[in-house]
Amino acid sequence: MADRVEILENAHLVLPDRVVAGWLAMAGGRIAEFGEGRAPGRGVDLSGDHLVPGLVELHTDHLESHYAPRPRVRWHQLGAVLAYDAQIAASGITTVFDSLRAGTDPDGGGLGSEFDTLAQAIADARAAGLFRAEHLTPLRCEIPSADVIDTVRDFVARHPVGLISLMDHTPGQRQFRDMAKYDQYAGRGGRPIEAIRAGTAGKIRDGAARNARNRPILLALARAHGIPLASHDDTTLADVAMSKAESVALAEFPTTRAAAEASHAAGITVMMGAPNLIRGGSHSGNVAAQELAEAGLLGILSSDYVPASLLMAAFQLPGRVPGIDLAAAIATVTANPARATGLDDRGRIAPGLRADLVRMRMAQGVPVVREVWRAGTRVM
Repeated sequence: MADRVEILENAHLVLPDRVVAGWLAMAGGRIAEFGEGRAPGRGVDLSGDHLVPGLVELHTDHLESHYAPRPRVRWHQLGAVLAYDAQIAASGITTVFDSLRAGTDPDGGGLGSEFDTLAQAIADARAAGLFRAEHLTPLRCEIPSADVIDTVRDFVARHPVGLISLMDHTPGQRQFRDMAKYDQYAGRGGRPIEAIRAGTAGKIRDGAARNARNRPILLALARAHGIPLASHDDTTLADVAMSKAESVALAEFPTTRAAAEASHAAGITVMMGAPNLIRGGSHSGNVAAQELAEAGLLGILSSDYVPASLLMAAFQLPGRVPGIDLAAAIATVTANPARATGLDDRGRIAPGLRADLVRMRMAQGVPVVREVWRAGTRVM
């Protein structure tokens, strides 16, 4: 029995190289064909709305805030995961990498032993078919952590991992190369500056020793399991040289233009935060995403801490950077992140690819998601 064909008509299709007024047919969870003008048969009238590929999100910090919404508060793990999934899908994201943080950062952040609880809730929801979006797992590995190696070894033995992000939040390194920035970050919540600085020397000492020990082990684990690597907050040319030597594929949020330029020259795809673009700059004083886009260095946008920012940033990008049209802007949140992580079956409107699609229209400058399909099934 042939697969049933569903037609979406009267839409503005955002193709890899242009936007056309036309129609699209889906069958068997795949894009069967598309064309300009009137559809060959009656279908669902999209009233001239845009139809874009489902968004692919590589780095979001948003899951943990659903599980731990307040200090010392833990929500029901499955309820937290499903609420997060609904928000992700409502933002037009059909493939999401749930950035679980492996290892405790120098200031005690991280889930610790609860990491596995949340990971298991994701696995259970996936196995039960409860998700609207497809959930894949990157591990945000805090390298100078005492428990990161045991956590990662245990996880990769039991769960699939799509990306390993190498992070180092030691004072004096990368994002916190400027110690004043570190003091400001660590002082969130009202910690006195004296208490912050009293522990800084120990964090720097322990961080250097653990980094030297843990980094080669994490690299070996990634290679053994065929997991792509991302480097987080590259700041200096030395950081980028290390990334190149380690065959890193993705530069997550480089903090300086020099690091972004060196990454791009080395063939490492540069990813920046969508909130950075929308706000007109980094909230922590790092390089602006728009500056990198204007220089032709931006490859991927990530929603980071606001899922809805991903589609908003993509639609704002052409107005902020005249050399980037809508098709190229949409690629930063669809085709480019899919390609960077080996997901060649999605991210573009093309025959044979998975029918991950988002219907949206603009309202007062804000993209409104109206319908979402994953593998041809409507999920929103």
